[in-house]
Amino acid sequence: MPRRRSQPDWSRVRLLAMDVDGVLTDGTVLILAAGGEGKSFSILDGHGLRLLERAGVVTAWISGRASEATTRRARELRIPHLFQGRLDKRTVLADLAGRLGLTAADCAYIGDDEIDVEALRWAGIGIAPAAAMPAALAAAAYVPARPAGHGAVREVCDLILAARQARPTPRTRRVPAPRAR
Repeated sequence: MPRRRSQPDWSRVRLLAMDVDGVLTDGTVLILAAGGEGKSFSILDGHGLRLLERAGVVTAWISGRASEATTRRARELRIPHLFQGRLDKRTVLADLAGRLGLTAADCAYIGDDEIDVEALRWAGIGIAPAAAMPAALAAAAYVPARPAGHGAVREVCDLILAARQARPTPRTRRVPAPRAR
């Protein structure tokens, strides 16, 4: 069962940003003898990110290390904002939000380690996978039930999408239920 420290307002999320290793992957990096590296990304997470794109939610990846595997997966998923080799994740997140005309309350961030803590605190909703380091867990408002690299991101995507569908829009309005007589 997911741990919630508060009731996040998922309907406000316009930007979902996240770390890569330990969030989109289980944190394992396979170093190949030929000099390359490999990572395992969840198809569930990828599909959730594509669904967010179709719903108009912007996505961004902010990684502390550069990786060709990350670049390739981001390209496959059409992630519009990819930042690698950046340890100043809060600064990157706040700058991106500003360029997009968003406030912290419009942003959610998923991170798993100490370098993610300031971004977790800055975002309207900070999220940390269950196996995250204690500092990240302490800064998070939400902890998904599914593990990192195995559907944690998809769980968050589904929460955002469900909240957006439940919220009235100019084309969709709530009609009160008829009163019982």
